[in-house]
Amino acid sequence: MANPEDALLHSWQHNAQAWIDAVRGGAIESRQQVTDQAILLAILGRQPERVLDLGCGEGWLLRALSDRGIEVTGVDGDAALVDAARAAGSPQVHQASYAQLAEGKVDIGSGYDLVCANFALLQQDIIPLLAAIKGLLLPGGALVIQTLHPWSVAGGDYQDGWREESFAGFAGNWRPMPWYFRTLATWLNALDMAGFRLLSLQEPQHPQSPGPQSLLLVAG
Repeated sequence: MANPEDALLHSWQHNAQAWIDAVRGGAIESRQQVTDQAILLAILGRQPERVLDLGCGEGWLLRALSDRGIEVTGVDGDAALVDAARAAGSPQVHQASYAQLAEGKVDIGSGYDLVCANFALLQQDIIPLLAAIKGLLLPGGALVIQTLHPWSVAGGDYQDGWREESFAGFAGNWRPMPWYFRTLATWLNALDMAGFRLLSLQEPQHPQSPGPQSLLLVAG
């Protein structure tokens, strides 16, 4: 894999419409059964007034939070996903890469009670981004991250490194997507190095599933 960061960006540019169709069509079973509700409850439980959705995609979470009276802002790196989120009723959505956010090159507002990243931290070096995000939070604000549970996707290879999502079994025209696998310790170290303190750790699970569907971290 020559440059996985570039390949990751290009995969989203290619996959945007297929992703919109999958999310809005309810095609991702784990989201329908467990993870959408898990991130929503984790956010609502902190009763925020202003939320930033980092890597908001087509904006389902923006709409869910707005429907509950929360002021929401979204940011995503893909133009098609940003346009889709805006067209679906979320006007406050910015297009910016994570590198631009880490370097403070795009103004996406500040003074947030909560920043969430729902299956959105796929790059290798996320520490500068997390440090920049911390600067956007009000005192006492929280970062909520939901990601693939490292124990459930390790596949016998429990060490940091690039993996590939093939989207096998999904309808539509998909391009394989590289993503960076982190062990649990690496996730916690990244938060610590970005200046966060872990507040809670959850492992959302379906009652009929033998393992967790995701890892949910809350840090402040």
